[in-house]
Amino acid sequence: MPTKLFLKDLNQFLGKAALATYAAGGAETTPERPGFRELEFAEGAWSYRDSYTGYLRSWGTELVRYNGEPVWNALYGGGMTVPYRADAAFAHRTFEFLKKALSAGEKKEAFQPRGQKNFTDGYWEYQCDWDGDITEFIGHEAILYKGDIVFTHDFFGGLIVSDGSREEKSDE
Repeated sequence: MPTKLFLKDLNQFLGKAALATYAAGGAETTPERPGFRELEFAEGAWSYRDSYTGYLRSWGTELVRYNGEPVWNALYGGGMTVPYRADAAFAHRTFEFLKKALSAGEKKEAFQPRGQKNFTDGYWEYQCDWDGDITEFIGHEAILYKGDIVFTHDFFGGLIVSDGSREEKSDE
């Protein structure tokens, strides 16, 4: 298992990356996969890439590399609920609220795979629930507008351990 310091550094980096990319309206980068939209953030030995496709229904992955090696991954998918899929303008407002919700909370100190547990702004409410920790987790998020569920995502992820070499790394 990676050291506690490595996991703390990973979590702090994830918090910074989350606040610098989608939630912040970060600039897109050249996609590694045609048909996907991608955002990147890098700091020191760490790099992050969020790669997703779709709009009203979307699927994506977040990948963290340390010294170029993949160390953490999260997958997510879902989108607007059926009654709201035909309204692109409402979906845009929903995604603007999602960005606010994903920016809320203290992401750098406590593990928060998406947004904080609850966030409200006027008629909008964000709910997020997950089991696990940064090493392995599974969860669900939902956005409600005036009490109706208008958007959902399921997500899961955790550490990538390719072989035993990472387990023996010192606290770098």
